[in-house]
Amino acid sequence: MLPYIPIPFWPHNIPTFGLMLWFAAVVAGVVMDRNFRRARVSADAVGMVAITVVAGIVGAKLWHVLDTPSEFREQGWRVLWDTGGFAWFGGLVAGISALLIQGVMARIGAIRTLDLAAPAAAFGYGIGRIGCFLSGDGCYGIPTTLPWGMSFPHGIEPVFVPVHPTPLYELGGGLLIGTWLWIRGGKARPTGGILGEYLVLTGLARFLVEFLRRNPHVMWGMSNAQLASLGSIVAGAALLLWVSTRRAAAVDDARMAVEKTA
Repeated sequence: MLPYIPIPFWPHNIPTFGLMLWFAAVVAGVVMDRNFRRARVSADAVGMVAITVVAGIVGAKLWHVLDTPSEFREQGWRVLWDTGGFAWFGGLVAGISALLIQGVMARIGAIRTLDLAAPAAAFGYGIGRIGCFLSGDGCYGIPTTLPWGMSFPHGIEPVFVPVHPTPLYELGGGLLIGTWLWIRGGKARPTGGILGEYLVLTGLARFLVEFLRRNPHVMWGMSNAQLASLGSIVAGAALLLWVSTRRAAAVDDARMAVEKTA
């Protein structure tokens, strides 16, 4: 593992988590810019991604602090500047909120903006997990005897027995989901359809990987992240149902208009 990259003749090292977070933001910005161009939207996609990333980082850190008050009691306000400890759900909520506001201000439409941002969010999340893997910040899983199990003796939170490299699982999931959403977005879709698929797929992916992670179970045998993932799945399914209802209503209206003119 490589939590920090030493720089010759420089007193500070570069944290690999922060480096990969920057790279994830760059990839997300490129993907979203391409999606805007494909949809013929003239807004500044890169600027929107930059603001969303900052909001997501702040939200992920704040949610982690609220979710684990014991760390705040032990470390005090220093926990806010710790390079580890970022909650997926807090970043999701803060990032979506930032995009909603920017979409309204840019007159793109709140939901349409989220549709266009969904593939970028999936790719960015997956690539960001490489930073968790390289830094060994504790996001890995439970012990395993599988041949690809890995130990993290030099990580920020070292572990000396083979465990599930769950950040790599999430990397694969993010890339697959991002690719699927990108392909789906290549054709005209009802507003909210891509967002609904994103919420269902990312929620399901996180729900499943939590069975292999070390997070404590808090309710009904599930972790906080799994409960949040269920909320994401339910919200996405409800949105897809709403989209299908609107589409069916639009088809009925069109049929009635044709019958009246016949």
